[in-house]
Amino acid sequence: MHEAELRRIAAEQPLDALMARAAALRDQGFGALVTYSRKVFIPLTHMCRDVCSYCTFAKPPKKGERNYLTPDEVLAIARAGETAGCREALFTLGDKPELRYRAAREELADLGYASTIEYLAAMCRLVVEETSLFPHANPGVMTRAELASLRPLSISQGIMLESTAQHLCARGGPHFGSPDKDPAVRLQCIRDAGEEQIPFTSGILIGIGETREERIDALIALRDLHDQYGHIQEIIVQNFRAKADTRMAFADEPDREELLWTIAVARLCFGPAMTIQAPPNLAGSGFGELLAAGINDWGGVSPVTPDHVNPEAPWPAIARLEAETAAHGGILAERLAVHPSHLLDLDRWQDVSLHRPLRETMDTQGLPRVDGWRVGGAEQAPELTLMPGTIRDPRIAAALDAVITGKTLDEAAVVALLSARGQDFDTVCTYANRLRQETAGDTVRFVVNRNINYTNICFHKCAFCAFSKGKLAAELRGPAYDLDLDEVTRRTAEAWARGATEVCMQGGIHPHYTGQTYLDLLAAAKAGAPDVHVHAFSPLEVRHGADSLGVSLTEFLTMLRDAGLGSLPGTAAEILDDEVREVLCPEKLTTGEWFEVIEAAHTVGLRTTATIMYGHIERPEHQARHLLRIRALQERTGGFTEFVPLPFVAMEAPIYLKGGARPGPTFREAVLLHAVARIVLHPVITNIQVSWVKMGETGVRAALAAGVSDLGGTLMNESISRAAGAEHGQEWSPEVMERVISDAGRVPAQRSTLYGAVPDERIATGRQAQPLTPMIQTAPHKRRNNGKLEGSLVQHG
Repeated sequence: MHEAELRRIAAEQPLDALMARAAALRDQGFGALVTYSRKVFIPLTHMCRDVCSYCTFAKPPKKGERNYLTPDEVLAIARAGETAGCREALFTLGDKPELRYRAAREELADLGYASTIEYLAAMCRLVVEETSLFPHANPGVMTRAELASLRPLSISQGIMLESTAQHLCARGGPHFGSPDKDPAVRLQCIRDAGEEQIPFTSGILIGIGETREERIDALIALRDLHDQYGHIQEIIVQNFRAKADTRMAFADEPDREELLWTIAVARLCFGPAMTIQAPPNLAGSGFGELLAAGINDWGGVSPVTPDHVNPEAPWPAIARLEAETAAHGGILAERLAVHPSHLLDLDRWQDVSLHRPLRETMDTQGLPRVDGWRVGGAEQAPELTLMPGTIRDPRIAAALDAVITGKTLDEAAVVALLSARGQDFDTVCTYANRLRQETAGDTVRFVVNRNINYTNICFHKCAFCAFSKGKLAAELRGPAYDLDLDEVTRRTAEAWARGATEVCMQGGIHPHYTGQTYLDLLAAAKAGAPDVHVHAFSPLEVRHGADSLGVSLTEFLTMLRDAGLGSLPGTAAEILDDEVREVLCPEKLTTGEWFEVIEAAHTVGLRTTATIMYGHIERPEHQARHLLRIRALQERTGGFTEFVPLPFVAMEAPIYLKGGARPGPTFREAVLLHAVARIVLHPVITNIQVSWVKMGETGVRAALAAGVSDLGGTLMNESISRAAGAEHGQEWSPEVMERVISDAGRVPAQRSTLYGAVPDERIATGRQAQPLTPMIQTAPHKRRNNGKLEGSLVQHG
């Protein structure tokens, strides 16, 4: 909104109209989400060279007493916060007391530091190294060099602008005698933070003698800086509170209308994307009014320490904050000291030393992980109890309304669905399950199959891949192998004897494989069981095979089809967005190339699956684009049989071990992706599958309640997820499949690869299966280059 328009609306419109406009903007940007940070307050020193008329935090040094917290005291406060579940260590202190007080200089010297900022940096480092907390530094005005010194040690910094009204610094004003409250000085500090690409918190203090027009001046000044640097992560609107024993003890406090007016104007000034905060402990009892005025954040709330700046105003209990937020249509969620707007672009906004711990802590939306579950891990997944209700997020409500009326969702609508939390999560999952009931009924299908990974040798080096050479890999997966064709035939025959109707074959991109190799592998499988359905060869392998023979994709796919290939796995998809693929798998197919192979397969009559691997580096918009692109192709060809969400198994993935990826999706995200896939792909893809290898039995039950209608294959052998660290086994027999499905209140049914009926003979054979004989992992044949293997070993998703 242009400045002139903002001033006109702020002056002319009644408060209720302003608040309604502000709330609508907030809903556009944040929906029903209202955040807070669970913090511990560390007042490193109360000394300050400034003498603001309203402040009780600043205190002069007292003879014979320490005026700085010691390292042990800092660490004790931080550890108490860690024990209470806090994630933020808020360092607040007075401005450069050593410039005013000899006692400050002497105490700093005794501690071994030349300045308060230098000591603050050391204490931030102590907290980072000794606890799981992330510091937020609020030490007042800093030089650009001082800001930069704190950047590797604090994930965000801040200073309240308070006001741009110069007269407040004049004699008799609240800032008289306080050089650090000069508006130009504070604005320069905020500008320097932008130059250093520091996520920054600022805001205004109202009711200290400024006018409404001057509040707008301050907001515009902050907006101008943010427009230039993009670094301001939140704007705080804080109301003055008169405090005893200050020169403003008897000054009038701003009334409720002034606070609500200012919040609404701040929202109109900054638009839908900026976080607007009002401290709840200064708001009295009217939490709902603050939400109605356009805030989306309550700021930091501590279950451990008081608000040392406003000690007369205790923070509300988090349970009360959650209840008040819910009572007024919001969904409360914890955040870190750095907001999602600046956490989702770590390369720009965070020092590289902080990337690993931040990725370990955050989810896909940039909010903290709230469960200890890991994909494929031994931790028990939370039991899912859905309690649907009225949708709180208007963006989600609009998306579901669009589906009900038969409209195709756009990217923004899908992103909104992927953000569902709390009651909205329950309702989205329940709605997805209703769609499942309409399209697939209560039947849950599975296929009896065997995985045959014929080689783990590959010349690609995908960042997510755990199927790799090295000490850890060898311990988990054994040495490199390249199966003899006879072993492929033997495994296929054994699978058939155990009731399988399908073998699924994939492998690495072996530097010596050609298109003829894939035809030979296909022939070997058919030799073992002529009637088995061969579901084989990723799009990457198909492209490799076609290129090696110098034929088109269509020609090579026709050759495979005529040789007995039944269908293709839609793997190697990961995230079908090149922004992600350039980091995750730059040597693999581009998004367009992946779709080119899949569409060619559909054209020659080969059906395929479609997959997504999620929970690593992608953002919600990447997931949304992936789903919408899959839907668009299905509307053209109808060639997809099912959609398979594959949550990222991080434990042994190189990109995770190097700190470059999140540790997989949270349990909420893992379940929600299945539900959103059901909604987005309805009704063009009717089969949504869950990977029991990755989700485990509890996760499978949760997914079945969120729109899933298929459990995939029994597998017999599973090496890819296991290579990445998954611990849910290699085979679920038909009996296990049937038990899990029945326990979920659904009807089990064995299917073929293409969702046809299975002969009774096959079903009966599968129930009488004998144990598998040991596999022969054929060692690689000696290659050129002095007999050394060429290429490396990698996982394929």
